[in-house]
Amino acid sequence: MFGINGGEFLVLLVVALVVLGPERLPHYAEQLAGLVKSARRFAKGAQAQMREELGPEFDDIDWQKLDPRQYDPRRIVREALTEAWNDDDDEPVVKKSTPAAATGGGVDLGKKSAEPATVAPAPYDEDAT
Repeated sequence: MFGINGGEFLVLLVVALVVLGPERLPHYAEQLAGLVKSARRFAKGAQAQMREELGPEFDDIDWQKLDPRQYDPRRIVREALTEAWNDDDDEPVVKKSTPAAATGGGVDLGKKSAEPATVAPAPYDEDAT
């Protein structure tokens, strides 16, 4: 659940035993158990409320698709890029972007130059610095 394996869990138990001491540990374990029970009760109540409000549509929802653990930015980018291809001519629908300096400020005027455009340096103001 939290990415903790058995060895790490045992280390956490030993640290809790040392920090809390044998006198307070049962009390805190009881509080933790109560917290887990109330969290489960809250989750079940929220699920029941959603099922009641959505009705039969609740069963049609693909919960795996909404799982945040399924989020993979590489897959999302790959799917977005494959959707940009036009199936008819095997050409991309969106033109490949070029740096703004090479296209005259990001505006494509339809002219292609053989050499890159030279960019004038920004004006220097002595009073502003």
